Amino acid sequence: MRQQSPLLRRTFIATPQVQADIVQDLYLRELKSYRSPAVKPSDSKGHVQEFTLPKAPPSPEEADIASELKAYESQVPEIEGQAEGGASKVEEDWFVEEAEEDETHAKH
Repeated sequence: MRQQSPLLRRTFIATPQVQADIVQDLYLRELKSYRSPAVKPSDSKGHVQEFTLPKAPPSPEEADIASELKAYESQVPEIEGQAEGGASKVEEDWFVEEAEEDETHAKH
């Protein structure tokens, strides 16, 4: 008689290994149970400055504006190219051409 030999097969364990993550569970539980404190209107005192309107600027004096307006109207506009008396000023030739060098120097 033959002896039955044990059947050898290679098998893989397919069961998921679930390990409880204690730290993650504690963290999630604390997050779910957290309630933020209620905000009161008096909480901002000491952290925020109170708003105060700035003082109004002083109004300009009307007499001073009138005299400045008269001085402005009495000014003569300056036009480019004219002298003070209204006559046109002769333009000066400010561009001076340099004398050409000898051709012998230029070739070298």
